[in-house]
Amino acid sequence: MLAAAACIGPDAIPSDPPATDAVPTASAAATDAVPTEEPAPTEEPSPTDEPEATDTPEPTEDASPSPTASDGAAAGACAGNDDNRLFYDKVATAVDWPVYCPALATGWFVDAGEYKSAGGGWMRIAYKGPGGARLELSEGFFCTADDGCVPDGEDAGAASLGGLTGTLVVAADGRSAIVVDRGSSPSWVVIGSGLDVEVFRDLVADFVLVAG
Repeated sequence: MLAAAACIGPDAIPSDPPATDAVPTASAAATDAVPTEEPAPTEEPSPTDEPEATDTPEPTEDASPSPTASDGAAAGACAGNDDNRLFYDKVATAVDWPVYCPALATGWFVDAGEYKSAGGGWMRIAYKGPGGARLELSEGFFCTADDGCVPDGEDAGAASLGGLTGTLVVAADGRSAIVVDRGSSPSWVVIGSGLDVEVFRDLVADFVLVAG
């Protein structure tokens, strides 16, 4: 199985992540790039026996929830351009857990992303939106921390992540998060900033399943 990671620009990992986040680094995996506003950095060769695969797609444009004739059928509803959708197709094909992507309105675009298929696989991808809004997705075997890599905050009841049922967390720093299967592997976490809590809840509820 090909181990792959996609890196987008200098914001591939949030500048001030939660202290408890424990996310695998891309240095141990072969790389596969996702669109970026700047050229993707060159990755170090993978230490595994698996071949390294690289890609340098064009920068992403404003996200659109509407698929086009050229989109892959599996990820056609995912926000972003064709290269963004191809990223999701590759992840869904490489892992055994359900992969979800956001369907967002115009004004959102991919900011950073990476994935790795080895060790169960994990994916992280972030979007920038209007007015400084941001969504950060982490899915799969990405977290080894007891808190599930969720920001500290108050549980605010059940919430949906696409077809999954999770918990809404309202963080003390103003962010919101929805976590599914906290502390387990695989798990799913979406963190939103610069968004009203109910707007965030609705955006995550509309996530779509990417068929592998």
